[in-house]
Amino acid sequence: MRRNIVIAAVTAAALIGGGTATALATTGDADRGTAPRADVSVSDDGGVRDEADGQGDDAAGERDDRDDADRVSSAKVTAAEAIAAALRETPGTAVSADLDAADDDGDDRRERAAWEVDVLAGDGTWHSVRIDPGTGKVLGSHRDGDEDDTAEVRAALKGTSVDAADAARAAAGKGTVTSVDLDDDGDDDGDGRAAWEVETRTDSKGEQDWRVDPGTGKVTADRSDSDDSGSDDSGSDDD
Repeated sequence: MRRNIVIAAVTAAALIGGGTATALATTGDADRGTAPRADVSVSDDGGVRDEADGQGDDAAGERDDRDDADRVSSAKVTAAEAIAAALRETPGTAVSADLDAADDDGDDRRERAAWEVDVLAGDGTWHSVRIDPGTGKVLGSHRDGDEDDTAEVRAALKGTSVDAADAARAAAGKGTVTSVDLDDDGDDDGDGRAAWEVETRTDSKGEQDWRVDPGTGKVTADRSDSDDSGSDDSGSDDD
């Protein structure tokens, strides 16, 4: 049986002209029809690009969003509870707490998702404590290197009554708290005042950012986050 081979090629003139052309090559039996191969684009600089690349990036972003949602929904230990557990392990002042995804650095103790709490001890040393988000158990802790902002952190919290755990509890009404961090100089919001920055997540609104006053516990929408989104649907709490 005679086979037909059909090749559709791009002429040299199309490439020289700087355009992007597409070549499609097919082979098959004349009686059975042909099955097309995947399209490949030839770019202006002679490179080859798979047309599905953009779709792959979108899919990766969707997977990341699903991973974040799964991590939050599976955490039974709240931010405030994780901070309390970390301070029992390493007494001091909790400066931040983040619900981190699993690490892939080869250290078995760090491959699982965990709360990571940064603690400033009374002697001025910094410590990182990892807490199991399912059980509240300490997975490990280590001393961090010296931090340049130790004095700034202490100054920002001097005389205040709201600590990291209090800030997490104050913002819990906005959604599931996934991180608490001290903005010790107000640079992130531009008002020059220290505040606790809290991130929450809900199924309906996704991630949202809040600021908690370290003196009063008042929760307000993060101004920079509101500016980026073009609206502020949060209002404030006077708790």
